Amino acid sequence: MSCNPSFGGIGKGVLVREVDAMDGLCGRMADLGGVQFRILNRSKGPAVHGPRAQVDRVIYKRNMLQTLQTYAGLDIKAGSVADILLDRSTELDEQALKRLASQDSTLATSSATVVGVRLESGEIIRARKVVITTGTFLGGEIHIGLKAFPSGRKGEAASIGLSKSLKDAGFRLGRMKTGTPPRLDGLTIDYSRMPKQLGDMPVSSFSFIHDSVPHANDQVVCYQTHTTPAVHDMIRANFDQSIHIRETIRGPRYCPSLESKVKRFSEKESHLIWLEPEGLPEHTSTVYPNGISNTMPEDIQQKFLRMIPGLENVVMTQPGYGVEYDHVDPRELKRTLETKRVTGLYMAGQINGTTGYEEAAAQGLLAGANAGLAAVHSKAECESQEAPQLTLDRSDGYLGVLIDDLITRGVNEPYRVFTARSEYRLSSRANNADLRLTRRAAALGL
Repeated sequence: MSCNPSFGGIGKGVLVREVDAMDGLCGRMADLGGVQFRILNRSKGPAVHGPRAQVDRVIYKRNMLQTLQTYAGLDIKAGSVADILLDRSTELDEQALKRLASQDSTLATSSATVVGVRLESGEIIRARKVVITTGTFLGGEIHIGLKAFPSGRKGEAASIGLSKSLKDAGFRLGRMKTGTPPRLDGLTIDYSRMPKQLGDMPVSSFSFIHDSVPHANDQVVCYQTHTTPAVHDMIRANFDQSIHIRETIRGPRYCPSLESKVKRFSEKESHLIWLEPEGLPEHTSTVYPNGISNTMPEDIQQKFLRMIPGLENVVMTQPGYGVEYDHVDPRELKRTLETKRVTGLYMAGQINGTTGYEEAAAQGLLAGANAGLAAVHSKAECESQEAPQLTLDRSDGYLGVLIDDLITRGVNEPYRVFTARSEYRLSSRANNADLRLTRRAAALGL
C-alpha cells in the first residue's frame, strides 16, 4: 500500500468484493489487517453502500507475502524489467516503427508476439504471456517543491528502460500525475479538540469467506480536522515553489492536491482532513492526513501543518510529494486486457490510466486470469477464440464497467470507479458480488 493505508470506498468497495468473489486476495488480506471498518453511505440504499477499511501496513504486508510465498505453483523472482522481448514476423526499420506508433489506438493490430522479458541485470526470462503492472514507476518522476528526480515511490527507482521498450513496440505513451500527503507522528498530535470517527459494530468484512475479523473489538479511532484561511494564504503565496501544479499534465480530479483545491475552490475557507492511523499502536505511531496531498517544499509543508487545529506541535516524519508517470492509451487493449499491438502482452493498473489499489487489483485479476488461460491453450485455440476467457460486460459488475470505459472511451485523467458510472448499480451491489461472479470464475478454474 504505497499511499493511503485503506481499501474500499464508494464504488471501490464493490470492486474489492468482486475481486474476492473471484478468489482474489486483497479483500481477505484487508480483513486480516483491518483496524477500522465502515460502510460508507449506510444511510442510503444498498446500491451505493461502500465498504471501507483502514488497514495496518505491517499486518497486510506480512500476510500477503506469506500467502504468496507459500502459494502452490507460484515462483517469485525479484528484479527490475528493462525490456520486453518481441518476435516480429519481419524486422521493422525506424520509419516503419514511426508509422506503427502513429496508428489510431482503436484500430491498432498485432505486429509482434511477446516471448519474454530482459531484466536490468541482463538475465532473460522466456514467457509466452507477460502481464505488465508498473504502477507509478513507468518513467516515474517525484516532485517536492522545485526538486524533481526519477523515482516511482519515495526511496525506490523508476522504470526508465521499460518506457523506451514500449515506445519501440509502437505504443503511444501519455503522462499523468498523482500525489501523497505528508506523514505525521501521531504522538505529537493534540486530538482533544477533534471530532472522532469510530468504526462500525458489528463489522462488515470484505471477504465472503470471513464471518469475523481479528481486530473487530480493538478498532482504531480516526479524527477530523480542517485547513484554515492562513493555510490557504501560505499555499497561494508559494504556488511558484511547486512544479507539480502545472495544468499540462492531468491529476486525479476526485482526489485533488491541496494546491488544486485552494486554486479551484478559492471561495472555501477550509477543507476537511481525516487523520487516519497507519496501523495498530504497537506497530506504528504514523498518521496519514487524508485530504492534504501536496508537493510544496518541505519547509513550507512543516509550516502550514502547524497552522491546522490540533497540529500546532506536529512532527512531520515524511514530506508529501507528487509523482508523474507514463501510461498507455487503454484503447490499445482488448476486453481481456491483452494489447492489440503485441500478442501475449497484457497490462493492468495505472499503466492503463486508472488510479487506486482497487482498480489495479481488479484489472490484475482479469489480466492474470486471461494470460493464464491463454498460456495453457494452443495458439490456434487463442486465435480462433476457442480458448476460454474471462470477459465481463457492464451488467456483470463494476469490473465490467471499468474495462468497458477504459477500452472504449480512453482516459484524459486518472480513472477511478464510482457507483454513478454504472447504469446497473441497482443490481451490481457489494452484497451480491458472489452471486454474480463466483460461479462464473469457478467454471474457468479460478
